[in-house]
Amino acid sequence: MRIVLFCENKYAVDILYPIYQEAVKSAENSLLWYVHLPKIPSFPLQEEVSYTHSMQEVYDFSPEAIFVPGNIVPYYLPGVKIQVFHGYAAEKKDHWVIRRYFDTYFTQGPYFTKKFKELSAKYGDFEVIETGWPKQDWIKKHWHDFDLEREELLKKHGKKQIVLYAPTFSPSLTSLPALKEALLHLVKIEDIVLLLKFHPLTRKEWVDEYKQLADQEEHIVWVDGFNVTKYQLMSDVMISDTSSTVYEFLLLGRPVITYRTIAKDIYWTDITDTSLLPEAFQNAQHNEEDIVRRRWIVDNYDPYLDGMVCRRMLDAVADYIHRHGIPKQRKLNLWRKYTSIKAFGRVKKR
Repeated sequence: MRIVLFCENKYAVDILYPIYQEAVKSAENSLLWYVHLPKIPSFPLQEEVSYTHSMQEVYDFSPEAIFVPGNIVPYYLPGVKIQVFHGYAAEKKDHWVIRRYFDTYFTQGPYFTKKFKELSAKYGDFEVIETGWPKQDWIKKHWHDFDLEREELLKKHGKKQIVLYAPTFSPSLTSLPALKEALLHLVKIEDIVLLLKFHPLTRKEWVDEYKQLADQEEHIVWVDGFNVTKYQLMSDVMISDTSSTVYEFLLLGRPVITYRTIAKDIYWTDITDTSLLPEAFQNAQHNEEDIVRRRWIVDNYDPYLDGMVCRRMLDAVADYIHRHGIPKQRKLNLWRKYTSIKAFGRVKKR
């Protein structure tokens, strides 16, 4: 099968890499990564995989399947267009918007499957298959890979716990302007090392401000790189806001504190006053109700920590092609076609 892994944004790399790792096990698969410029000027897998910045090259590759963790994919590309999602943030309105670019949605768990099947019945032009989320395979494989690094970090700082601060980048939702002093206070009164891991699209002024904080405070550590999951696996508690990383951390069975989340259904500890952060830090770790709610998230949002998510995805694509054939392009209205061309340009068709 000819497979395109479609990276419009940096976060897509970590999501798609487990699919790549599973697909290359078969000599029958041919893979090409599309890496969108200028959003991904430096591609971390460039020495390892076959990739292109050219949409024309993607078209000429004539893909049979395109895996997309974003909201849009060029309608004129051949192949089954598959939405694999960029996270679990169901409270964000655009999570449920059907833009008509996809032939099938591979959902993470029962909660998402139920709602997208309702939307599938309404629109009638895409399928829904529950597979789990591809990053779960990476987690299964690497669960204990960072244990030694974690212990060395704690030993270096003489602390007992690691706390991860991973806020969203969205200016209207982020906790970055509000939590700086509260985080600094928490570090001073608790036996913790604080890791700062920001979304790649975070405003530069906020990045610079918090990098300076890490330079000034011994037990605050700035971490770079694409992979937030590594630092989630190393951490005991996570602090965030309205970010899909909240659900990723809950799926590890670990406590989360958010600041003014817009989520309607809250399965963790949320605060609306920064002065409550120390109290929330203690309560989140020991509150029995929070533990039960975390279990609900695992069961309903993504119960597939079996290391077989990507295998299910590849099998599901093969089954789709067996039943429907390979689409030549996606039928869309003029506005969606225009949006697609505006984002990715045109190609010369054979």
